[in-house]
Amino acid sequence: MDCINKFTVKCTWMQETFSHLLHDADEETIRRYTRAYIMMLLSTQLLGDKSGTCMHIRWLLYVARLEDIGRYNWGSTALSWLYQCLCRVTNRNVVKLAGALQLL
Repeated sequence: MDCINKFTVKCTWMQETFSHLLHDADEETIRRYTRAYIMMLLSTQLLGDKSGTCMHIRWLLYVARLEDIGRYNWGSTALSWLYQCLCRVTNRNVVKLAGALQLL
């Protein structure tokens, strides 16, 4: 499944772009790679969709300032996302469940 939404990025692009950090990278480059890694975790593990191939850019807002990332309530966010996914799966046309299933 391709990313059809203009607000999504392919996970493969993120992996290819941010998979190798040079040993002599400056602090800003390290922070950029850290943001990309956290964004991948949010989009694929914690708050993922069913495709697993795309990530929404809405998470950029939350990783823009790494100093603030610990102030967000990620547990409640993940639980809320899981409940929303569980509600969607009650529709008879839905055949695959999304969300942080490890929380179940």
